[in-house]
Amino acid sequence: MLAENGSLVTEFVLAGLTDHPELQLPLFFLFLMIYIVTVVGNFGLVTLIGLNPHLHTPMYYFLFNLSFIDLCYSSVFSPKMLMNFICEKNTISYVGCMTQLFLFLFFVISECYMLTSMAYDRYVAICNPLLYKVTMSPQVCSVISFAAYGMGFAGASAHTGCMLRLTFCNANVINHYLCDILPLLQLSCTSTYVNEVVVLIVVGINITVPSFTILISYVFILANILNIKSTQGRAKAFSTCSSHIMAISLFFGSAAFMYLKYSSGSMEQGKISSVFYTNIGPMLNPLIYSLRNKDVKVALRKSLIKFQRKDRF
Repeated sequence: MLAENGSLVTEFVLAGLTDHPELQLPLFFLFLMIYIVTVVGNFGLVTLIGLNPHLHTPMYYFLFNLSFIDLCYSSVFSPKMLMNFICEKNTISYVGCMTQLFLFLFFVISECYMLTSMAYDRYVAICNPLLYKVTMSPQVCSVISFAAYGMGFAGASAHTGCMLRLTFCNANVINHYLCDILPLLQLSCTSTYVNEVVVLIVVGINITVPSFTILISYVFILANILNIKSTQGRAKAFSTCSSHIMAISLFFGSAAFMYLKYSSGSMEQGKISSVFYTNIGPMLNPLIYSLRNKDVKVALRKSLIKFQRKDRF
């Protein structure tokens, strides 16, 4: 029976991370713990920033959005990934697969631009501190964040729209733990030329624009920091950027490593390396920003004291 888009495939089978039976249960508990830490960490940071007025600044506004994106992003594929470890055959409907693909791309592209927005925020804070409140007004921050989500929506729509035009015949086993572009293109029994061109254009834009913006921002930041005469002032400036640099390195580094592995033709190595890009990053981001940030620590301490006082009464 034909699917609505003319495809012969009405459901896909997610191959998962590994097909070794002895690894399934240990990996299930490992990734379950990663997912729990990711949800607790990002939801906790979203709640903490939302409940503490002194954290309602541009920097924490973008951090709030980053944590929200990571929370949603990891929830798009983690439940199905966990099912792969305990189910003999993990299926996903055609509509479910396309929905997962869209949401996955929407959040990952949005995160890319949200990290870029955070780099611009640090540039304004360090290089133009006197104009910071005017330049990074609530209205400007809202426009920047909506632009980040807009780029995510545009990129996800372009990729998913092109995927919907393909026909999938007999092959329906996706050699991955989620519905991603490259594994799906391998299953198509029609020409994927248009999809490949779109991937080249959209991915090129979403790598070049953020990378160039982040690079230029940090070139100016570094030049400004080196002009600061006091060692204490220099150290303070570096500390405000260190968490963001770690988050950027983790996100872009692991993503680049994953696509380099895919381009070399090794899908198995690409799957394993993508774990850092899809699972480890969203888990570590809230830890990086909370453990290395005095404001977050103070806010957490105050919130815990408030809860303790409420419990007593």
